[in-house]
Amino acid sequence: MTDDAKKRIEQLREEIREHDHLYYVLNRPRVSDRRYDELFAKLRELEQANPRLITADSPTQRVSERPLEGFSTVRHALPMLSMDNTYNAEELRAFDQRVAKQLGSEDYDYVVELKIDGLAISLRYERGILITAATRGNGQVGDDVTANVRTVKAVPLRLLDADEIPAVLEARGEVYMPTSAFLELNRLRTEAGEPAFANPRNAAAGSLKLLDARITAARNLSFFAYATGELSEPLAENHYECLRRFKELGLPVNPGITRAGDIDEAIEICDDWSKKRLSLDYQIDGMVIKVNRLDQRDILGATGRAPRWCISYKFAAEQAETVVESIDVQVGKSGILTPVANLRPVQLAGTTVKRASLHNFDMLAKLDVRSGDTVIIEKAGEIIPQVIEVKKSLRPKGTVSFRIPQTCPNCGSVVAKDEDGVYIRCLNLDCTGQLRERLKYFAGRGQMDIEHLGPALIDQLIEAGLVRNFADLYVLDKAQLLGLERTADKSAANVIRAIEKSKSRPLWRLVAGLGIRHIGGQSAQILAEHFGSLEKLMNTERQELEAIDQIGPTMAESVYEYFRDPENRSVIERLLAAGVKPEQPTTQRSDKLAGKTIVVTGTLEHFSRQQAEQAIRLAGAKASSSVSKKTDYILAGDNSGSKLEKAKKLGVEVIDEKRFMTMIDTDGHGLRH
Repeated sequence: MTDDAKKRIEQLREEIREHDHLYYVLNRPRVSDRRYDELFAKLRELEQANPRLITADSPTQRVSERPLEGFSTVRHALPMLSMDNTYNAEELRAFDQRVAKQLGSEDYDYVVELKIDGLAISLRYERGILITAATRGNGQVGDDVTANVRTVKAVPLRLLDADEIPAVLEARGEVYMPTSAFLELNRLRTEAGEPAFANPRNAAAGSLKLLDARITAARNLSFFAYATGELSEPLAENHYECLRRFKELGLPVNPGITRAGDIDEAIEICDDWSKKRLSLDYQIDGMVIKVNRLDQRDILGATGRAPRWCISYKFAAEQAETVVESIDVQVGKSGILTPVANLRPVQLAGTTVKRASLHNFDMLAKLDVRSGDTVIIEKAGEIIPQVIEVKKSLRPKGTVSFRIPQTCPNCGSVVAKDEDGVYIRCLNLDCTGQLRERLKYFAGRGQMDIEHLGPALIDQLIEAGLVRNFADLYVLDKAQLLGLERTADKSAANVIRAIEKSKSRPLWRLVAGLGIRHIGGQSAQILAEHFGSLEKLMNTERQELEAIDQIGPTMAESVYEYFRDPENRSVIERLLAAGVKPEQPTTQRSDKLAGKTIVVTGTLEHFSRQQAEQAIRLAGAKASSSVSKKTDYILAGDNSGSKLEKAKKLGVEVIDEKRFMTMIDTDGHGLRH
């Protein structure tokens, strides 16, 4: 341990904290992601060489090394109260009249805030260091989720100017999941054969209640501070000033917070945000109006459950009424049975909705949705269509409750409910429904990318008994395909050629295509890069898998068990014998687009979405899923949607596929693996 090392470590920590503040609080990043990563890697290297210098508030110490056994509880020094809700301007004005009456004056103003749809959290800092993070719980006692909250990069582990703040400072706010992170998480969960989250709030809450903080760290949660809890000394005289001080201390505060001189101005602000909320990369379900001056709040006080100095104004969710024409049960590739309502087509939030997930059979029973019912649907978090209400007064006579399947609708085998869960699964590994979904996934663009092998042909191959697993695809011949209905000579030749072409796909695509539970495209790439060959991956030990960054114990266990299954190994051996040669390709990285952030939208000709994002990363740029002021380019293909519109409004440069290939100096063919 040297004084030079200690000095350099502290310099790096301060520099990283400053960049975190610029990025998460001020929205003014000064360095590229690559430069930030270099600083972080250097700090980690120095700390590993000098472990006695590691401190709990170091940026490298955000993730704990092992899962928790359970959550302890924390008693809040000051209760975390709920808020009363309003739904229209008249109710807001009634609230304003009550405030004026109790204060005996009209000399007050408001602060109007966006009501972030996440999970309320109280952060306790002592002498500027984060000590505990607790959920609201019942308002008096919450769960200690410190280990998980430490992984949220928007939450500072150490406040700036720690010498100039109260010795005890509690900052309360909302942990949330950005919409872009939510969509990506659900994509990865679907790839891995896991049920999707219903909305960003559930995803955020579920992520904070995980016992393994390493998984939470991969969920890309964020945070906005909006109130104080216990303070050992006052921070400011009014709420707006408290929020300004929060920003100075490194706590992120929502940029949409506004002062309003009176209730009419507050209502105008609420109306304005109700129109433009869809432009945000996070969900808000309303606004919060708060009396600004803290001394006036003391006069107004609180009821048993809610303060009298603030009120929530809830936006009306966009809803539509339609009819359930039928209810289907889908069987996923991991065997999960999911009820789906087939709807009379209806317009909702700018799209035509024909189907709505009923999530699981517990939810179906709770709503008592029946075929023929008139239902109200809305998009959860403006994203996923779901049935929220059944108009039972309009129910046709003779309808019956939907019966929970006792057997699989595809193969007739026994089904069982997950232990301590709500999902029902088919237990038959030879189930044709699961096989169909596994083959569709295996052949998909994001996996083995077998062109011309669509769902209709897969169904025919299964029904004819020609394909019972992945390996069977690679021993098909043209004569067998010509024996199928509506398969012409040219079509059969195209399929055989596409299957042959897929034999040389990179290792990560095969690993992703196998459909190992919990393993999607991103984790497949991590595994392929780490091991370099299928043989090494198949024969690795559980401990080595767990030690890989971003591969937690659950993923490690799933991969280990998959490759220990004799039947799985037999299929893989047959794949290799048929000429499938999955190897980790040598990737030619460059810095042609170093420091740039690029968003991909729409359908491209030469790349799938994953391939384009891989090409972006290989060129040294960051592939982002959401458009913001930080975006340098948006790569737009056919049928580009709201991302393209938002990019144009923000003045982001739009590039087409041809320009992109010129920028990365490729014709695209070398990347279509």
